[in-house]
Amino acid sequence: MNRGLRAPVVTLSSDSVLRVGVVVGEASGDVLGAALIRELQADGREIVVTGIGGPLMDAAGCQSLFPAERLAVMGFVEPLGRLPELFRIRARLVDHFLKNPPDFFIGIDAPDFTLRLERKLKRAGIPTFHYVSPSVWAWRRGRLKLISEAVNGMLTLFPFESEFYQQAEIPSRFVGHPSYHRIQWNPPKADAREALGLPAVDKVIALLPGSRASEYQRLTTLFIDAAKLISQQQSTHFVVPLINAKARRYVEQVLRDRGQGLSVTLLDGDSYRAMQAADLVLMASGTASLEAMMMGRPLVVAYRLGAITYYLVKLLSYAKWIALPNLLADRQLVPELIQSEASTNNVVAAVNGWFEDEVGTEQKIAEFYRLREQLRGECSPASAILQWLGR
Repeated sequence: MNRGLRAPVVTLSSDSVLRVGVVVGEASGDVLGAALIRELQADGREIVVTGIGGPLMDAAGCQSLFPAERLAVMGFVEPLGRLPELFRIRARLVDHFLKNPPDFFIGIDAPDFTLRLERKLKRAGIPTFHYVSPSVWAWRRGRLKLISEAVNGMLTLFPFESEFYQQAEIPSRFVGHPSYHRIQWNPPKADAREALGLPAVDKVIALLPGSRASEYQRLTTLFIDAAKLISQQQSTHFVVPLINAKARRYVEQVLRDRGQGLSVTLLDGDSYRAMQAADLVLMASGTASLEAMMMGRPLVVAYRLGAITYYLVKLLSYAKWIALPNLLADRQLVPELIQSEASTNNVVAAVNGWFEDEVGTEQKIAEFYRLREQLRGECSPASAILQWLGR
């Protein structure tokens, strides 16, 4: 847990107000940032938070100098066109925080933007922290040098990340995954099925083909073809939560072309309730695999990438697994079918494996619970920061 490596204790401003600088780059970070602000306020402490926050952070009291969506870029091409603007924003943030130094600065996710900002502030004597580790354990380990220069402490979501930083001699604390408190263990299926108006069938399977267009365009046909074979074996209803109207239109077209007669419900979002209703979840790789595990639901992960992207990932990645439950367990706890392995027959076999091996399934669900409890964290983000600051 990296207790042996401590961030240096620093002297804070003499008044009673805690001044916090922060930058968040996307919606998931906004949730974490708002929770951090509320925790810092919990004991009546007066705090002033400035920087870049999302709507939840702004509602909690953050004074945003720029809208967070101006940092939200994805892929390889879009950031290139936005670089001049991003450089200008970062330069103005550096200027602001050097003229108005906070008691500490914390970057939340968005490492390609925040780490270099943190390094400039740290060199100026401002204590800096980073919340949500970049995936340096999986690829681009060269970033460790930048991280060591940029932060006084790293706050990690997973226990193996803190252990990784300990080996690299970078101070860190494992503060737990936010889903631990948000997701209920083994929530009642019947409640979700009633709320969604699902029919009475032997099995309900949730299909989550991904949130990005590149994901659902590669996986929807595979999932629908597998669903047809599964439904021929037993009475099964499929529920498909979709990220937006574009994804819904795409899935509806695939169903018209290949899914005639399939018993299926399409949802606008609501992936949590879809997984709650399900006996099993078939999904793209991503955070949802962790959520299904933390809910105690059997899952099968399938993923397809473009040929060049897959080659680069294989070349550059250090990780043995892509599914988060497998990364946590350090073994193939749940089936993950990648590229050519993501075939209709393999998907059906993986699904049937869960249903046919009751003893094995019970053992894996017990392992899910053990892994879930590991994600509680050794301390909260605010307490870790305040301990490092000597408060």
